[in-house]
Amino acid sequence: MKSLPKFVLLDRDGVINHDSDDYIKAPEEWIPVPGSLEAIAELSKNGYGIVVITNQSGLARELYDRDALDAIHRKMRNSVRDAGGRIEAIYFCPHGPDSDCDCRKPKPGLLRRFAEEYQTSLQGIPFIGDSYRDVQAGTAAGAEPFLVKTGNGQATLARHPDLGIPVFEDLYDASRFILSGW
Repeated sequence: MKSLPKFVLLDRDGVINHDSDDYIKAPEEWIPVPGSLEAIAELSKNGYGIVVITNQSGLARELYDRDALDAIHRKMRNSVRDAGGRIEAIYFCPHGPDSDCDCRKPKPGLLRRFAEEYQTSLQGIPFIGDSYRDVQAGTAAGAEPFLVKTGNGQATLARHPDLGIPVFEDLYDASRFILSGW
């Protein structure tokens, strides 16, 4: 019997790297959260495909362009690779908050696009985020939303204390839980 592929879906800002109210506009502003690169490396080494699902409204706001975003993602991929991990794919929404797109979280479009392209069900796939819109997108898509307290996670918990989903200190803590066989 063929085993199903294993994936972990991750929000970017606030989960993998430190977030900024001024947006991450250049590679030098992309700074990993302590333990996040190691978490991705451990998940990768244990057979999980890592997929990043991220809103990037800074493109629509013209705070940076596609070349800058590509450079940021190249730095992220290289940093993960240097730690021994691999990012399988990156899905991003380039639209602003007022756009009528289906890909901006909390809508589930990016997660559904991943599932379609990888021909996999989202059921049982963790989607780790730091904001309520991540939780909403994961739930709407049929994934398993997890929340980390890094980035906007503490504020999300304060506003929504009864989420009823697993909550972790950071991505490393969440990866330990996943690797324990949850």
